[in-house]
Amino acid sequence: MSSEVFRDAWGIPHLRADSARELAFAQGRNAAVDRAWQLETERHRAEGGTAAFLGADAVEWDRFARRALLADTARRCHARLDRDTARWVAAYADGVNAGLPQGAGQAPEFAATGLAPGRWQPWTPLAVWLSTHILFAGFPAKLWRYEAARRLGPDAVAAFAADGPGTAGSNGWLIAGDRTATGAALLAGDPHRFIEAPGVYQQIRLACPEFDVVGLAVPGVPGLAHFGHTGRVAWAITNAMADYQDLYREHLRRAPDGSVRALGPDGWEPAASRTETVAVADADAVRVEIVETARGPVIIGGPDAPEAPDESRGGADATWNAVSLRCPARAGAELGFSALPLLLRATTVGDIDRALDRWVEPVNVVQAADTAGGLLHRTAGRVPVRHPDNSLYTVPAWRREHAWTGGYAPLPRAEVRDGLAVMANARELAAPLGAEFAAPHRARRIRRLLAAGDDWTADGMGAIHTDVHLGSARALLDHVADLHGPDTPPLGPAASALGARLLRWDRRMAAESADAASYAVLRAAVVRGLAAHPALAPLAGLVHLPSYPATFTPWLALVPRVAFALETLLGGGLVPARDRAAIVRAALEETAQDGAGELSWGELHRLAPWQALPPDVYGHEPEVWPGLAGDHDCVLSTSSVPGVTHHSLRGPAARYVWDLADRENSRWIVPFGAGGVPGGPHHRDQSPYWLRGDLVPVVTDWTRLTREISVAEAPEAPFAGAARATPFQGPPAGFGTVRFVPVDPDRDIDLIHAWVTQERGRFWGMGDATRDHVREIYAFLDSLDTHHAYLVRRDDRPVALFQTYQPEADPIGDFYERLPGDVGVHVFVGPIDPGAEREPDYARHLLTAFLAHVFADPACRRIVAEPDARNARAIDRFVSTGFTLGPRVELPDKPAQFVFLART
Repeated sequence: MSSEVFRDAWGIPHLRADSARELAFAQGRNAAVDRAWQLETERHRAEGGTAAFLGADAVEWDRFARRALLADTARRCHARLDRDTARWVAAYADGVNAGLPQGAGQAPEFAATGLAPGRWQPWTPLAVWLSTHILFAGFPAKLWRYEAARRLGPDAVAAFAADGPGTAGSNGWLIAGDRTATGAALLAGDPHRFIEAPGVYQQIRLACPEFDVVGLAVPGVPGLAHFGHTGRVAWAITNAMADYQDLYREHLRRAPDGSVRALGPDGWEPAASRTETVAVADADAVRVEIVETARGPVIIGGPDAPEAPDESRGGADATWNAVSLRCPARAGAELGFSALPLLLRATTVGDIDRALDRWVEPVNVVQAADTAGGLLHRTAGRVPVRHPDNSLYTVPAWRREHAWTGGYAPLPRAEVRDGLAVMANARELAAPLGAEFAAPHRARRIRRLLAAGDDWTADGMGAIHTDVHLGSARALLDHVADLHGPDTPPLGPAASALGARLLRWDRRMAAESADAASYAVLRAAVVRGLAAHPALAPLAGLVHLPSYPATFTPWLALVPRVAFALETLLGGGLVPARDRAAIVRAALEETAQDGAGELSWGELHRLAPWQALPPDVYGHEPEVWPGLAGDHDCVLSTSSVPGVTHHSLRGPAARYVWDLADRENSRWIVPFGAGGVPGGPHHRDQSPYWLRGDLVPVVTDWTRLTREISVAEAPEAPFAGAARATPFQGPPAGFGTVRFVPVDPDRDIDLIHAWVTQERGRFWGMGDATRDHVREIYAFLDSLDTHHAYLVRRDDRPVALFQTYQPEADPIGDFYERLPGDVGVHVFVGPIDPGAEREPDYARHLLTAFLAHVFADPACRRIVAEPDARNARAIDRFVSTGFTLGPRVELPDKPAQFVFLART
């Protein structure tokens, strides 16, 4: 592939290539080299295979991923992609495969778990996207709402209508040019995700003749889906909190022959079923039955599970024993990936708008601005039109009114008024699309801060990012104030002093604040008190019900649900006012007696990033992670789960500022660093800046970047993608750079047709083929996952046609004794330019580059070729390079001499 890698001072990759497809390959390869462990973990999560190397704790997720048919849905969506997008995504996957050997070699996690890098398929990036976002809309909350309504009545549902601990959110804001110092717009914000090391967003630059974009990529997925700046237009997203996934209560039966039937609107109907095995490290494998009804895959229960009465209908036959999931991606076999290349090529907000018309899921709120003054604020994605109850609860599969009609809801959009637009997951623009939204505090605070100025700059955005005012504190502090009233029994001295101190508190969740810590301790005690109240007791055991998998615990556990609905619960409804006052009083007394004020908020509120492996894998003791400012409802949204832990598992997974006046004046930061290899120079070098709320500059001047010497330029391996462990290191130094560019049937047809129809190409078998026939052949090869054709370039001059194939997927595989790890090759060396001086061993040097390219994949154990038996020169060249002769056979189109070259 013709591409270059540059790095800035933070190790952030800046990739440059000759075409968009070559750039996609480079992006995939870079992600694999920098983040091999992360990519392979995400691939296995999408395929339901993490327990094989992470152990029994990962079984629940693997069971869910398989039952939800994530990988199969990705295959379906990939099959529906237009040809250009499919080839672009496939190039990314090819790049990942090219980079994994090097990346895995420098990542200690592979050796620690015994995991070997696998192979990415063209659909794998779609599977990673699905796995990353399958819980994005929080569909398990429907299980909670169904149980709450059933046990406490429908009024209970509104009391808990808030975002929860399992929901992803973000802040984002757009400032029009009339409110900035430069006269050009600013976009800024921060996505809130579970904090991981390495992070869920990768800072990157992607440049080719068609576009030059900086942004935040999702490792494992090509392009820049969420946040990007092309120089002329920039965009950013937040979670719209839309509801686009439905859960159906299913009644399943197993027939005597083992097949499964489901009760649908028209009676009993067949359901697809099969059994898969989940491998588990150091434990017995787990068998999982996969069932799919007409609604979707069954993710809870099954045909052999106990039946429960369905109280929504009544009657002896109204029972259910399973829950299925329906979502637009599976129902329509489309994710919206065709929007991704269009975003990279965008130059105006109109381009962004049209690209996002293709988006499917997850559903987002999007803001964009361009250098001509264009502004955009809209929702993007697909929300099916269906019965209102579908958005709130699990619904009976056999009731026709709950079926999808095939239509989608109109997507709200808004004008940017007063030069400001804010998106923070609140019930605003996307209100018609969802059921549960974040409290309005972050959105209101951002709007209030921005409205105070009219000459904003990129440097001023940090003050917004790091604001720690806690608007939601009022509900609890009002109860504390009531306890100090003249008509209430007096508090104990310590509790009275604590209450008075909290009422004077500035409501800032600063890391150094003892008052913030005292408030948090009091809040936790109140949450636990409310959760223990008899009125909520019917909801206390949901997480222990055998019918609900542990994967959904964050949505079903009572204490977290109370914590995130604290404002509403303190305001009335489920718990009587007198009992609420008593709970706050008891919590205040308890907090005062426990020595509130001795610790700062930062000492309690520490970062708790998710890590798949224990610290000893990395050779160190468990870390004491740094203390944080902020809280769930602050603009600096560092979420804990009050009543469970003060530690923060979720927070700003990145921060960005896109300046439309000058892209080089933009800013960004991630919690750790650009590198994914523990101990590397850029593994955590951004952490001090992230903790302080600082951002690092976006560099776009190529002269300020350091060009990384690629493997293609290294003397010991002068070809693209060589693995240093292979015994075939390519042609000698000085031969030039050999690159493998996937054949584009439309772009390359004239050259290929001219080559293969020459007399010297008679053994290729296409001497009489027309131009259209040759193009059809290579278009067909391009559509296959098992066959690959490359136009080989030496110093950017086309010199050969090289093809690889998997023998088990090719008729040739039936004519010899195949072995595991065989890879077949076809080689066509192009003509030498007229008048050019003939180079000694030219063809043999090219052949060694081809062999090293194939052996760069560790899965390849042997290379197989079957030249025409009459082509003595080609056979001699293979033998002189180390091949051994195999059988001579009569193929349908030629006599063939098999030759083999084993890795060893």
